[in-house]
Amino acid sequence: MKNSCRVQNIAWLLLPFLFTAASAWGQESGTEESKRPIKVFILSGQSNMVGAGKVTGGGGRWGDEFIDPVVSVYEGSYNAANDYDSLTPIKTLKLTKFGGTQPTPYPGGGTHVTRGFIQVKKSGSYQFRPGYGGSMRNIMEVDGKEVHRQEGNEKAVRSEIKLPAGKKVPFKITYLTDDANGLGWINQMDVPGTLSTLVNHQGMYPYLINEKGQWSARDDVWYKGVVTATGSHWLGVESGRIGPELGFGHVVGEFETDPVLVLKTSQGNRSLSWDFLPPGSKRFEHGGKVYAGYQESPLSWDKGATPEAIEWYAGKQYDDCFNAAKDVLGKFDEQFPHWKGRGYEIVGFCWWQGDKDRYNEAHALQYEKNLVHLIKTLRTEFNAPLAKFVIATLGQTSKDNAEGNEKLILDAQLNVAGETGKYPEFRGNVSTVYTHPISQGGASNSHYNGNAQTYMDVGSAMGQAMVDLLKKNSAN
Repeated sequence: MKNSCRVQNIAWLLLPFLFTAASAWGQESGTEESKRPIKVFILSGQSNMVGAGKVTGGGGRWGDEFIDPVVSVYEGSYNAANDYDSLTPIKTLKLTKFGGTQPTPYPGGGTHVTRGFIQVKKSGSYQFRPGYGGSMRNIMEVDGKEVHRQEGNEKAVRSEIKLPAGKKVPFKITYLTDDANGLGWINQMDVPGTLSTLVNHQGMYPYLINEKGQWSARDDVWYKGVVTATGSHWLGVESGRIGPELGFGHVVGEFETDPVLVLKTSQGNRSLSWDFLPPGSKRFEHGGKVYAGYQESPLSWDKGATPEAIEWYAGKQYDDCFNAAKDVLGKFDEQFPHWKGRGYEIVGFCWWQGDKDRYNEAHALQYEKNLVHLIKTLRTEFNAPLAKFVIATLGQTSKDNAEGNEKLILDAQLNVAGETGKYPEFRGNVSTVYTHPISQGGASNSHYNGNAQTYMDVGSAMGQAMVDLLKKNSAN
């Protein structure tokens, strides 16, 4: 019995040292993990990659759907304990202009509460975004339901409300600071094909929202856009349009144990055989014309003629896009201070393009050759010889009935996939996603009618193809 107590006493004495040792081991382990490089995926292409998936059904600044708005001013700063509906205001002002870009100025001098009615023209589920900047710190109610609340430095919490067309319902906005005005935005949230409808009304992509039903962002995947679709933030819904990066980032983020940077550099209405022509590409002839090689101009000229250069040149978009990406990576610590000192590793490229080349037979004929050269050139220029490469086909182009230039481009994109064996050096490191079965309609030149499901599913499929290639690499 005494020996047992003695052992217990020794254990208790040693416990602080055991905790210290465990903590030190954990800190050392964490330090080693924090030294591993950030995994970088570079996404590029034309307007498909830029992205046009609609987040909401549209809307904009509010205006004539608001009827008889009146602002009342109550003495003192906002106090949550006050029932402003039962207090007597010190002044009131009818707002002759509400919304738009220059609403009637508020009088100031106390707590502002705006009341009136809303009458929408189309039945649907709506979301309201009252205020701009500091004036967004307010509480808005529509037909007795709270639809917006933003307090202090907290993020805004918004709820949708269903409104029937033509029915007048009351609204009230209580401003929590001195910064108050009549600015605001209204969006319909249940239009088919929009991301808000897919997520909130059809239960798709639940990982895009948090428990409060608000758009959420990952804390392990950072999005950086250059040239177009710019932005720099944790991966999530930040604007009214999405591209494939959203679905892609979630898939690779779930796979990678280290943080991920999705770096997108893209521009719409660009051809691989002209604007994106990779360095080292030679001129070629077709149909009695000579087509420009890299950094030559114009696009083409009659054989035997002396070409007269224009301001654009073959490969100009390639230079602009990938030099912009190199600039970001060259200033990695400055661009991403939260990862300072970790460095990066380029593990993959993605390419979604081909629309513009289908309008030119010569360009369509060269597409496969140029795509092969693009893959090799990007790996060399970014010093990433082992980086995986994923290509997505044009959604409207079917294997069963593709013809002419569209067939040439589809076949080229499918041929370069490693599993075909046509390019043995691409086996296990290049994959093509055939997107026709997952496209929701429309064509690449109409941005798939802005259908967010197309962009989410194509991005997710590209992410899964990338993960499959990375798994093969780890298995070997």
